[in-house]
Amino acid sequence: MTDLLEKPPDEWLRQADYDMDTAGTMFRDGRYFYAVFMCHLSIEKTFKGLYVARFGAQPPRTHSLLYFVGKLGLELPDRMKELVSRLNGLSIPTRYPDDLRRMSAEFDSRRTEGILNESRKVLAWLKSELPKS
Repeated sequence: MTDLLEKPPDEWLRQADYDMDTAGTMFRDGRYFYAVFMCHLSIEKTFKGLYVARFGAQPPRTHSLLYFVGKLGLELPDRMKELVSRLNGLSIPTRYPDDLRRMSAEFDSRRTEGILNESRKVLAWLKSELPKS
């Protein structure tokens, strides 16, 4: 098995796409806060792939999306910046919910669909920032 930190950019991106597809599946199955968690994970892996591509070094072991925005010097459009900040704050609650019923009530279909759609846009935008080969 490959060490977590030995992944090339294309593997990070393959996994990011897989995770975004999983977010869609979770959404369709009504597992809304898990869909949000998978959006975070997808964007995190995209940041890590971008980090490897830009710096030729393996990414730090962090789940902070805001860390990567700063480290990569990205100028995200305002709407995307808001979503990334929001997802960053939702990482722990969606990963380790304190109260399953409360968390399930907090993320309804409409709210989650908005997060999912915006996350897909962020994913596409980040991929456009990859260095051209």
